[in-house]
Order: sequence, then structure tokens, then C-alpha cells
Amino acid sequence: MDLFKGIVCNLRGLILGLRTPRLFLVGMVRFLVTVGLAIFFSGLILFWHQELLNVVWTMPESGPILFLWKVVSWLLSLVLSAIAGLFSYILAQIFFSVFLMDIMSRITERMVTGVEVSPQDSSVLKLVFYLLMQEIPRAFIPLLAVAALITLGWLTPFGPAITVVSSIVATTFLAWDNTDLVAARRLDPFKIRFAEFKRNLLFHLGFGLWFLIPWVNIIFLSFAPVGGTLYAIQTRENNKNG
Repeated sequence: MDLFKGIVCNLRGLILGLRTPRLFLVGMVRFLVTVGLAIFFSGLILFWHQELLNVVWTMPESGPILFLWKVVSWLLSLVLSAIAGLFSYILAQIFFSVFLMDIMSRITERMVTGVEVSPQDSSVLKLVFYLLMQEIPRAFIPLLAVAALITLGWLTPFGPAITVVSSIVATTFLAWDNTDLVAARRLDPFKIRFAEFKRNLLFHLGFGLWFLIPWVNIIFLSFAPVGGTLYAIQTRENNKNG
């Protein structure tokens, strides 16, 4: 059930983002930056996909095995294109998208609750630096580790399987990168926030499944802060009532 809730929550956030002018504007800025980077990386992947597959499975001469090789080759291209979208997201985050994520989260929180809760004794510069530092454990380290695992995996016969599993792990952390925005802005301790993430892994897996669909993932990544904030608000309300 949590898996399905995660899928629906991200979709709800996308719909709300597309229908709300302010969220749509900020989300489209994130989308345009990410899609530009994704086009570049996907182009590289499609150009080199045959060479990548040949590392672990040399193209057969002819026959049914050749057909199977071509099927695997293009399935690999789809998976790697999805990964290209994820790494485009990382690069966009490094430059300025993390700030846009926080803006989208604040807008959503005000729309839903009528107020925006943030620490009163923290300067804007300090808060921005703090939010940027949160990207290191939430996104940068997990995704770079996944990239290293995928690279090493392609040196073994299990490269395709390792790529798929690693991509699922990466999208789960990307989901947390969006659901953690409200708690991070309120300066909740990292230990508590990470424990909350571990308790709701299936939800985050479902939330992140949209990120595995090539090109569609860029749209969902651009507006994911909305769905992540909706989840955070609902979770906080449930904890209060529970």
C-alpha cells in the first residue's frame, strides 16, 4: 500500500504544480535546465550504447542470438537514458536547483497550511548553505556511489541487472531528497530525518518509480518538491494526531 501511495503522491504533486502558476513557473525553470543537460548526456549514451554493451557481451555474428543482443542493447539504452536524466538532475542541483526546490516547497506549504514554518533565528544565507549541505547525504553521495557501482558492475556479466537495481536505489534516495525538504528547512536533526526515511522505504520507492521512465522522469523530477512537501505535511499531521 505504501508503494502505491508513493506513486500517487508524486503524481498529485505534479498535477498541482502544473495547475498553480507560481509552481509551474519555477518548475519549468528546473525542467528546462535539466532537460538541456539530459539531451546532452542521452546523446552520448545513444551514440556509445553498442560499445557499452560490447564490454560484457560481444555482438554475435547472426541468428537468434543477434536479435536477442539487439533487444538487450536497446533496453540498456532506455535504462541508461533514465540514468542520464538522474545525473542531469544532480548537475542542476549543484548549480541552483536546490534553491528552486526550497521555493517550490515553501509555496506548496503556504497553499496547503496557510503558513510557512521556518527557523526564526536563522539568516537567509545560513539557511541556504544548510540546505545545500543537505544535498550531500541525500543525493550527491548516494548517486555517486550508485554510479561507481554501475561502472564496476559492467566489468562483470551481471552489468544489466546491477544497473537496474542500482537505478531503483538511486530513485529512492531522490524521492527522499524531495520529501525531506520541509524537515530540513525546520532544521530537524539529520538522524531523525534519516530514521523517518528508513521507516517509509516503500513509499519512497513508489514515489521514485516515476524517475525511472526516460524523459518522463525529468518532468516528475522538476515538480517532485510539490509532492514531497504534500507528503511531509500529511506525515506531520498524522504524527500529531497519532
